[in-house]
Amino acid sequence: MELEDYLAGVRQAEQDRLTETERREQAVIEREQAALAREAAAVSREREAARRAVLVSAGATGSDLDDAVSLLHLPDDADTTALDEAVQELSQRRPELFGSPARDVPPAPGGAPASVLPPRPGNTERPPGAAGLEMARRRGLLPDTP
Repeated sequence: MELEDYLAGVRQAEQDRLTETERREQAVIEREQAALAREAAAVSREREAARRAVLVSAGATGSDLDDAVSLLHLPDDADTTALDEAVQELSQRRPELFGSPARDVPPAPGGAPASVLPPRPGNTERPPGAAGLEMARRRGLLPDTP
């Protein structure tokens, strides 16, 4: 603790010796360094997202996607054509990571195509309020009409 207190005192003494202009310059330098670090992190996240997007479009999902990302070896400055080639090579080396979409999607109930909703039951071409009128007639609140 004594060493930390001493170092803190030395830093404070150095800060006190600096002029206002030097303090501002130092603050600007610190902000620039922080901005560069944030920019580098953003570029890294963007690169990771682009690689994941290409792998997903090739058919990798779930834990296979994580495995494929870790097996994908590319330099940081690789362009999209190099990325596509690397994904093609990986899919040929490790086809188990890239499931076929037809095999992975469960069949729809009733044999209907998966993109089409099943039909609604009953007659849906009645005018608005017809169900309420029918219920009132059944309960005897309205006379039956032929």
